[in-house]
Amino acid sequence: MSRISFKHTTLLRLLLLHLLQAIASSSHESVASSSRRAPPNVIVVGGSSGMGKAAALCTVEKGGKCLLISRSKEKLLTAQQYLVEQVEGADVDIAILDMTDEEAVERFAKEDLNDNEWDGLVISAAGKAPHGPMMKLATSESRSMMESKFWGAYNCAKYFAPKLTHGGCVVLVAGILNRRPGLNCVPLAIANGALEALTKSLALEWGPRLRVNCLSPGFCDTERFDHLTAERKQKMLANTAASLPLQRVGEPKDMGEAIYYLLTAPFATGVILDVDGGHGIRQYASMTNDPMRKTS
Repeated sequence: MSRISFKHTTLLRLLLLHLLQAIASSSHESVASSSRRAPPNVIVVGGSSGMGKAAALCTVEKGGKCLLISRSKEKLLTAQQYLVEQVEGADVDIAILDMTDEEAVERFAKEDLNDNEWDGLVISAAGKAPHGPMMKLATSESRSMMESKFWGAYNCAKYFAPKLTHGGCVVLVAGILNRRPGLNCVPLAIANGALEALTKSLALEWGPRLRVNCLSPGFCDTERFDHLTAERKQKMLANTAASLPLQRVGEPKDMGEAIYYLLTAPFATGVILDVDGGHGIRQYASMTNDPMRKTS
């Protein structure tokens, strides 16, 4: 039997140690590489304002590019300029499209979207939400709400999602009112509920190629309330903030960051993410103080 000297044993140990270190280093680099995903390139329907624009800002800040889609050319140009001013070198394209026009959406997907160019799709377009007792609201107003917030999202998801890269994500934007109803908000509540149901159904249908998630925002200070007088808006914001555990209403940036999380979280699908400052557990504000909830 051959003998192995102490010198040879030491050399073998050193070689084994170097081998183990090389394996560990390779494994670490592999894990680090897999966790360093490139920032997604994202289509944002409703990206000319509010939460959609905030999601676009988060995307370009991290190095991704965006395609903003809206019906208003003026708003799109303003949003594009804003993003380019905020982030030097931001890659932002715009497109004018009515998401409620199914034929136009289908045609746009076929003619203007390249396969595998986009990793994410955000749909954050709502239109005007009618408020008032259901018995006094014209049914046409509720139908219009569903057309803009639900069927528009349905159309975009149906025709844009096949263009996304494998492993991409669709994020819909609903709202808290379907699970924590507000007075005189039936149309918006039912549209939100439909979007949540669509999210879970599509997550099952489209996995594993695509993930599908939904942001459920609480009260957020966006352009949606700019039609109110300054005094009424301030009272509404203050009263709502006082009823929340965080003692403030949401800002578009809060929602943009949440949308970006849903876009990039690799193990999240079928998720309804509440970002509401505690709205779901709040003590309701007094209707006598809240100008949005007065009954007379």
